[in-house]
Amino acid sequence: MLFSSMSFIFVFLPIVCSLYLVTRKELHNPILLFASIIFYAWGEPRYLAIMLLSILINYTGAICIEKYKNHKKLTLGLTVAANLGFLIYFKYFNFILNNINSLFHSHLNFIDVIMPIGISFYTFQAISYIVDVYREECKAQRDIYKLALFICLFPQLIAGPIVKYHDIAEQIDSREVNFEKVNLGVKRFIIGLSKKMLIANTLGAVADKIFTQAPDTFSPLVAWIGSIAYSFQIFYDFSGYSDMAIGLGLIFGFKFLENFNYPYISKSITEFWRRWHISLSTWFKQYLYIPLGGNRISPKRTYINLAIVFLFTGFWHGASWNFIFWGLWNGFFIILEKATGWHKDTDKPWINFLKHLYTIFIFVIGWVFFRADNLHYAVTYIANMFGCVKVHDELYYLNYYGDSIEIITLFVAILCAMPIFSKILEIKKEQKLLKIFINIWLLFLFILSTAAIASSTYNPFIYFRF
Repeated sequence: MLFSSMSFIFVFLPIVCSLYLVTRKELHNPILLFASIIFYAWGEPRYLAIMLLSILINYTGAICIEKYKNHKKLTLGLTVAANLGFLIYFKYFNFILNNINSLFHSHLNFIDVIMPIGISFYTFQAISYIVDVYREECKAQRDIYKLALFICLFPQLIAGPIVKYHDIAEQIDSREVNFEKVNLGVKRFIIGLSKKMLIANTLGAVADKIFTQAPDTFSPLVAWIGSIAYSFQIFYDFSGYSDMAIGLGLIFGFKFLENFNYPYISKSITEFWRRWHISLSTWFKQYLYIPLGGNRISPKRTYINLAIVFLFTGFWHGASWNFIFWGLWNGFFIILEKATGWHKDTDKPWINFLKHLYTIFIFVIGWVFFRADNLHYAVTYIANMFGCVKVHDELYYLNYYGDSIEIITLFVAILCAMPIFSKILEIKKEQKLLKIFINIWLLFLFILSTAAIASSTYNPFIYFRF
């Protein structure tokens, strides 16, 4: 089930909210758990058993870690291996098999493996739980239904943000639902829905027109337009989903950590990754980078640790070499910045401006690897961006790729990627007239978004495939 669907907005969500808000607190967790199972089974009924088995394994593993302390390392290893085993089989099996065949010229047969939606997210959440128990940062959850709720809570089940157990453990046991939270949650949900339907989908149409063509059938200018359009599409698509998830969490009394903080204003790739997909980058920092030694050892080892982290960051996103290369692309520039001190702040405006241009250039190029179907297409596309590909007769004129609506949307996307409006609202937040205007504007956005849903075909979020 999609957040951006009529069935979710006008059927599923109102029913769940009504039941939740009119019942006593003791029934809140069971209602949410039942709703989450229905939500997941709606689109993936045959893979519901995998998620339930994951819950059972982590529930048992955590209790065993606490009970048998002499064997807790072994128990941790086995439980994490089980979690990763599901992920590797369903997400990476055919990729591994394909590379074995290529490397050894073998003919191993492929298996029709379809990746369960959300497995990357709920697997990482389960691992965070088992590691937190091992580190004694929290106690093992003895109520299997509460653990199940943590792993499969529907607002963040499919595409994050990745919620770590120690951040939400107390909220599962006790949380407050009030008008203020519900009000903020509804507004946040509408903002996220608008990002997805009005900006991401509009610019996604531009990117799709370009990326579905061979790179030698359009000019370098068109190639840059495609990359820029996709850069904004993925930002508004994923941050829009995170906004909706955070908003839904507030409606049900949960406070999820922010997942985006205006990443496109960054002045280095290091800063970019402190602002982009924050839940993933902090997960890798806490559960991979620091255990590897972090930056507490020699510079050389620190660079190796960073390379490992971004290798796995790329691989987490998809079973394809272009994702791996995208991860290493980001890792290379972070290592370079750390070695040169480029990522450090400066009070010179012209240097900050150059650093900002450099960062935009790097992530716009990087998103080509992310969007391309394979590494060869990505390399050829980037070569076209710099005029290194002989372009045959162009298939379409420039105006084919964007009309006035799409140009206006791009302008709005650029403005909203900067903290201009949020700073104005922060200064003027007590003005009643402004509050009325905002409420009217949000209602207008909601009407436009639902109209876009009604007139659109299937429009899944980009991160559903991860």
